[in-house]
Amino acid sequence: MADGIDIVPDSERRGLIGALPPRLRPYASLMRLDRPIGTWLLYWPCAWSVALAGVDGRWDLFLWFFLGAFAMRSAGCVYNDIVDKDLDRKVERTRLRPLASGRASVRSAWVLIAILCAIGLIVLVQLNATAAMVALVSVAPVAAYPFMKRITWWPQAWLGLVFSWGALVGWPAVTGSLDLPALLLWFGSIAWVVGYDTLYAIQDIEDDALVGVKSSARRLGDKAPLGVAIFYAIAVLFWAAALWSVRPDWLALLALAPAAIHLANQALRADPKDGEGALRLFRSNRTTGFLIFLAMLVVGLSSR
Repeated sequence: MADGIDIVPDSERRGLIGALPPRLRPYASLMRLDRPIGTWLLYWPCAWSVALAGVDGRWDLFLWFFLGAFAMRSAGCVYNDIVDKDLDRKVERTRLRPLASGRASVRSAWVLIAILCAIGLIVLVQLNATAAMVALVSVAPVAAYPFMKRITWWPQAWLGLVFSWGALVGWPAVTGSLDLPALLLWFGSIAWVVGYDTLYAIQDIEDDALVGVKSSARRLGDKAPLGVAIFYAIAVLFWAAALWSVRPDWLALLALAPAAIHLANQALRADPKDGEGALRLFRSNRTTGFLIFLAMLVVGLSSR
């Protein structure tokens, strides 16, 4: 069509993005403003770590980390679209993304990344030296992530490394040092990410097979629900170990029960042939993150 409406996705005609001026909508789409779930999933490990460390009066860290999660997740999405623009044109679900469809230029996308990274820098200077250094180390694995699906069947594991990094930053932001509880939280979060991103990847199995993109969902096939269950179980065990390292009390472990039940429900309902259902289960991990946050906060505050 002459006005280009055939390359404008429905998500840019409604909701938050639809309310923006037309010139800004492609950039809002690059940042996934219509899909805040990614920001929440990046934020929760940061919040868990601060909470388990006992906060120590730094309640402002919860807000700073949320701003940082928003900026860095948005920058990551833009960078991912730059790397994947040619692949995105071949996949039905992604062919209308701004770079793939030509509605935004690569140069403007890099400018947007620079602006978002500047916001991230503002957050970084709110942290002590140890936390800031740990945060900066994440840049390299983040930059490598978009290429993982080309070389390994388990790009979800690499995503787990980077999307869980906040667990390594939150603890030293409170305590000034990187200690065992933060590492245990990180390992648990990695397993959690592999589980929920396997659910997310179910919706793309057919398209990924056509373009040769690898994923844990393709690797596991019909056993994907079992794989999700195993990774969720590993996550709960590491989180329990993190709680125990702070407060060695069986009652403290009961704080994880609501999150464990919620994750078990996801695994039981997962269907490798139901992409829409898997997407709903994936999105429900925002609730999982909140339940784990409550567990970490209760134990962290009670252990001070």
